[in-house]
Amino acid sequence: MTIIVKAPAKINLVLDATAKRPDGYHDVHMVMTTVDLADRLELTELASGEIRMNAQHAYVPNDERNLAYKAAAVLKERFDIKSGVEIYLEKHIPVAAGLAGGSSDAAATLRGLNELWKLDLTLEQLAEIGAEVGSDVPFCVMGGTAIATGRGEKLEKLVSPPPCWVVLAKPTIGVSTADVYGALDLKTAERPDVEAMIEAVKNQDFTAICDALGNVLESVTLPMHPEVEQIKAFMTSCGAEGVLMSGSGPTVFALTEHENRAQRLYNGLRGFCNEVYVVRLLGENH
Repeated sequence: MTIIVKAPAKINLVLDATAKRPDGYHDVHMVMTTVDLADRLELTELASGEIRMNAQHAYVPNDERNLAYKAAAVLKERFDIKSGVEIYLEKHIPVAAGLAGGSSDAAATLRGLNELWKLDLTLEQLAEIGAEVGSDVPFCVMGGTAIATGRGEKLEKLVSPPPCWVVLAKPTIGVSTADVYGALDLKTAERPDVEAMIEAVKNQDFTAICDALGNVLESVTLPMHPEVEQIKAFMTSCGAEGVLMSGSGPTVFALTEHENRAQRLYNGLRGFCNEVYVVRLLGENH
């Protein structure tokens, strides 16, 4: 039996880090939403009991370093599952991009195996298990739009933002999330207004959403990688209503209500960025 699951990317509309935790992580306060750019996973049950990872990408590991593999291993051990699974991963979300591609693959694996192995777990139960795999996995299990606190695993559902076009551009660099958080100075960094974003989303106010976009991690990644700042400046000069770096970067996204503006951004960015995508906000729960 084979189950096919989609794993959509996420963007942070606002991301603040409030304090360094004793476990080395940061407490965060952010609003995340999903976009219509997704990896595709095929999960095939194996009688042998092994977990086999088949990722069709040069920079994606095929062993326990892969979060989808890790998610399968955690679920298999937790419920003492005798059968195994082959995970075929068709990658569309850029790697090391700040779009939670690995976390979304892990979340899709949990959702798919819940069906394949007939576990009958709720999304909330799967999200709790996902927290053991990675901080963004619980959000990716639920999908939609949410306020996230703690390490990112504590979620409060939020209404979907109003529909718009999203242009994503990733420069040809990778960014380590751990390195970015490690270099973050909360005393000097400009902090975004998370409550303003929550209100803007609740009010379905696109202009207010664009005005409230903010990411405390830009204070680290932008000086480290000037090309991220250049992409932001270009998007703004093309008339994008809102522009922000997603997660720890380096991907930058632009929000616009106008399809022709999204296309103009895409065409302009293709000149100096290989990975550019025009997608829509999803914002709906799985």
